[in-house]
Amino acid sequence: MSGQEAEKVKIKGEILKKLGIGISVILTVFWLIPYIYVICCSFKPGSEVIAVPPKFFPEVFSVENFQGLFERMDALQFLINSLTAAVCSTVIALILGALAAYAIQRSGARLSIVLIVLVLCLKMIPTSSIVVPIYELICDLGLYDTKIALIIVYAAVNMPFVMWTMLSFYEGIPTTLDEAAYVDGASSFQTFSKVILPICKPGLATAFIFTLFLAWNDFLIALLLTSMNAKTFTVGLAGFLSAYNLDLGPMCAGAFLFSFPVMIISLAAQKYIVQGMTAGAVKG
Repeated sequence: MSGQEAEKVKIKGEILKKLGIGISVILTVFWLIPYIYVICCSFKPGSEVIAVPPKFFPEVFSVENFQGLFERMDALQFLINSLTAAVCSTVIALILGALAAYAIQRSGARLSIVLIVLVLCLKMIPTSSIVVPIYELICDLGLYDTKIALIIVYAAVNMPFVMWTMLSFYEGIPTTLDEAAYVDGASSFQTFSKVILPICKPGLATAFIFTLFLAWNDFLIALLLTSMNAKTFTVGLAGFLSAYNLDLGPMCAGAFLFSFPVMIISLAAQKYIVQGMTAGAVKG
């Protein structure tokens, strides 16, 4: 390849790179516009929120919607319920899912293939198709409207996702590491906790973050399994929507209050999410 041809290829590559960056910026802006509008509506007076024609930015900065939110619902308690159920269920799903995936991947038996397919099938089952049997089971156990019920259900529903995520990481780790640990006298659990898990930190972080978000954003399960004591924020926020009334101001304030921690966590954990999505093999 001559110098001119190489220069042309380099120029084309730079053009494509700039084009890709431009498209990414445009898509990001379009994705952020609805969320920015929700934030703006959160700090508008109630009359501005429902004004026609609507205005994007508030003319008067006001916390009226936040006051209405906390006056009409126990927002702090609902947030605590959501956080407790999401974090506890995620920790349980992560521990049990990581252990189960390691056992399946390292078993070496033909049954492991069947179990992997079963995990994939469980991951594909829509929650709406199993929520009624779950409701009946929870009621029979006397756990209706308790945080324990939400923790158990969230952990069970999200565990297949953790297992499927961790299986790809375990497949990229050579079994010679396990054999070397066994030769040194380590047990199976010691090998898993001290040798395998440190290598799979990106996978664990990715599984933890996505599982936490799945439990945090859930509405259907919390709607059916809670009434007052264990009601989550998503269910409480839906109370502002009725057949005869739609109070957009407090709903926007609640949506911002509920989504802001998730946005911060996503930005802070972006590095781990990217590593988890791209990793899966041991780097030499």
